[in-house]
Amino acid sequence: MQISKLSGLLAFTFVASVQAASQAPVAAENGMVVTAQHLATHIGVDVLKAGGNAVDAAVAVGYALAVVYPAAGNLGGGGFMTIQFADGRKTFLDFREKAPLAASANMYLDKDGNVTKGASTTGHLAVAVPGSVSGMELARTKYGTMSRSALIAPAIRYAQDGFVLDQGDVDMLVTATADFRKDASIGAIFLNQGAPFQSGEKLVQKDLAATLKLISEQGEAGFYKGKVGAAIAAASLAGRGLITQADLDQYQTREMKPVECNYRGYGIVSAPPPSSGGVIICEILNVLEGYPLKELGFRSAQSVHYQIEAMRHAYVDRNSYLGDPDFVKNPLERLLDKNYAASLRAVIDPNKAGVSALIKPGVAPHEGSNTTHYSIVDKAGNAVSVTYTLNGWFGAKVTANGTGVILNNEMDDFTVKLGVPNLFGLVQGEANSIAPGKRPLSSMSPTIVTKDGKPVMVVGTPGGSRIITAVLHSIINVIDYGMNVQEAVDAPKFHQQWLPDLTNLETFSVSPDTRKILEAMGHKLGGPQPANHLAAILVGAPTLGGQPVGKNRFYGANDPRRNSGLALGY
Repeated sequence: MQISKLSGLLAFTFVASVQAASQAPVAAENGMVVTAQHLATHIGVDVLKAGGNAVDAAVAVGYALAVVYPAAGNLGGGGFMTIQFADGRKTFLDFREKAPLAASANMYLDKDGNVTKGASTTGHLAVAVPGSVSGMELARTKYGTMSRSALIAPAIRYAQDGFVLDQGDVDMLVTATADFRKDASIGAIFLNQGAPFQSGEKLVQKDLAATLKLISEQGEAGFYKGKVGAAIAAASLAGRGLITQADLDQYQTREMKPVECNYRGYGIVSAPPPSSGGVIICEILNVLEGYPLKELGFRSAQSVHYQIEAMRHAYVDRNSYLGDPDFVKNPLERLLDKNYAASLRAVIDPNKAGVSALIKPGVAPHEGSNTTHYSIVDKAGNAVSVTYTLNGWFGAKVTANGTGVILNNEMDDFTVKLGVPNLFGLVQGEANSIAPGKRPLSSMSPTIVTKDGKPVMVVGTPGGSRIITAVLHSIINVIDYGMNVQEAVDAPKFHQQWLPDLTNLETFSVSPDTRKILEAMGHKLGGPQPANHLAAILVGAPTLGGQPVGKNRFYGANDPRRNSGLALGY
């Protein structure tokens, strides 16, 4: 089946907003796609209009974002896909990157045992074995309905013929101008004769088009073997990286059971380890379920205090006990237990902030044992939530010559050295140490919320360690505070991750009076970190338990924090 170029006028409407704080969600009758780049959203909607299901659309969007959203969309990275089918089945695909077979626990330390600055974030030594192509192909072959060639064709077209950059695209590219000038192969793609691209100019990626054509013709083998695989291995060798053809040959996507929990009558279906996302979202929700958040009021000092403390305690567990399940035993039964959440509530002082330095793994009750997201729901009610990444913006800032493929810097998500923070400030434990073939711990949290076994919300975001708390807030906003999906996405967020002992507040997230109360309780408050980009869909009505508008069943929200992205249905 051939997908048309951009659909013509798509049948979608805007819901009249009850509150003026946000634009109304985008509403549609037959399906919804929300991504971080408008062309990719159109491609996903085209697939649904052509009769494809939500998985087909997710695969087409995944390949398209590698072209039109190169900072995080990728062939050279990896990610997670959470799927909830209309018939109640659910599954999770782990196509997270893996450490090369030659990797070692101390590979980023110098002779004195200190971390070599930049070694785990820039250049070929920072690159882990990519998983995105494997993941997309497993999803398509097992759960999709359309041909590979049909789903990749739009991405090939935009790579071969180019696409016109808008200001959001340019804003993304300009963040890495200095890095593009340091590496000739990546600079040849993303600089226009040595200068930054401008809005209205066209970005053409012919090498990437050739790589996509090989994948279209040969599937996984078109990426992991042959010309492309050889180029990745050769670039790694030349750049003093560790990836060899043997690493590419042994990569496989894992299909796993999602993490699940319940919050105030709603089911939460999310990412299991090597993601920490689903576990920690559920752990925080379990703690918060014991507090009357609605009655306390949105962003009252007391409700914010309880949320910060729940985050603080959960991130102790995240950073200390979780890792690749092939290498460590993750204590999921304990961390997801409602009784364990009650023990955490019992040590939270309602009037005083916790001190992160005194809250440690092994100390009761914690006894031991840049990224992009898109959300899709089809007319049958199948829901797909995908977060995939190069880790940092434009990954390791290098490519495999002649392929157009930007390579990830995912090795930095491991514990490079105990006690030393990574790119996102996370201080992580031994469970996440580097080992050959191991997948690093992640915060990516592609999540689906259900009611009576049916999807009612699909949500996720990029943002490193802040992914978990941004997704958490979006869920709380619709369940506890009755917001429509756009209001839930728009609402300013805050973030606490145990270490450093600082809660980051987005602008306008609390009032000056509330801030003073929190500071008097002992909270250390800081300014905002780089913005998330939430992509969310509600099914049935603009609010949970609300009334649909006309025949519209799907309500999409694109995050306004970055100047890109689109929610669109038909």
